[in-house]
Amino acid sequence: MSPTPPPYPEFKIALLGFGNVGQALVELLLEKKDDLIDKPGIGFRVVGIGSGTHGLAVDPRGLPLQDVLDAYRAGTSLDEFSSFPVPDSTAFIENCGADALVETTPVDYQTGEPALTYLRQALGMGIHAITANKGPVVHGYRELDNLARRNKVSFLFESAVMDGAPVFSIARSGLPGAQVNSFSGLLNSTTNLILSKMEEGETQEEAISYAQSIGIAETDPSGDVDGWDAAVKVAALVTVLMDIPFTPDLVDRTGIRGITADMIHKAAENGQRWKLVCSAKRDLTGAHGIKAVVEPQLVDQESHLYNVTGTSAILEIYSDVLGKLSLIEENPSTKTTAYGILADLLNALLVK
Repeated sequence: MSPTPPPYPEFKIALLGFGNVGQALVELLLEKKDDLIDKPGIGFRVVGIGSGTHGLAVDPRGLPLQDVLDAYRAGTSLDEFSSFPVPDSTAFIENCGADALVETTPVDYQTGEPALTYLRQALGMGIHAITANKGPVVHGYRELDNLARRNKVSFLFESAVMDGAPVFSIARSGLPGAQVNSFSGLLNSTTNLILSKMEEGETQEEAISYAQSIGIAETDPSGDVDGWDAAVKVAALVTVLMDIPFTPDLVDRTGIRGITADMIHKAAENGQRWKLVCSAKRDLTGAHGIKAVVEPQLVDQESHLYNVTGTSAILEIYSDVLGKLSLIEENPSTKTTAYGILADLLNALLVK
């Protein structure tokens, strides 16, 4: 006898990429299970979880999420949870039977791959595609957005910049008819934390080591310290908020390696702080009509950026009709990023 279907819509989702963010999403789905059933009155069945290092599992009946989490963290292959063999990620997407794919795989920010290929495949199959990666937004936004529209599904990426803060949702739903003329802010949590620790008396090397010890910085911190992560985020924001295709190499980029303890001390004496400021504005002298910059700047106490410390972030958007709109996110975590993905899932699956 077939099981009685639940008295609410139940959506099938698959997760490709099962690092910290993927695991945080599963934990959030478990935490929010009853809340989502009560309101908005839906359920989620995770039918696939894929990891580049721990195997691929697909089960149309739904995977036992807590068991999968425990096994993954114990180093066990996910293959044992699969109801049939899944040889690679392409086969995973093709055979998972999901309504929505959540993609959080490691990505090359110079090309957007392999995330770009995975998202393209899912959208081509009529599957909603959600990503936390900046690379495919920078390198394939228009293509993927057009592909989603043709197949009447959604391509969403709220967690690509500022974790779970609704940056792209504000631009998409909150500013209809408005033109974003410029933006500025602090978009890289790692460098903001490093500079904050240096204000407390640590050397840059000590601050980097601390950031690595708490999992904020990579073993090779150059992507953050040299401004690459910030440049990719600036490119993504220009591409979406300003609707102008833009790549990280077009951003005038300077990292924080040259910031010394003496510079930090002198800034404090003058009531200032060093921040790695990200900005872009419409300017005919810039590439594609945009002047985009990532660079250390001194900010005064009158600036909203001054009090944004630690791993917090801020984005200030200037449009032709609203003036300055500021969005601040205080000390985000992987749960924050996971919420951004969950919000995208709800927006995609509940659209009328």
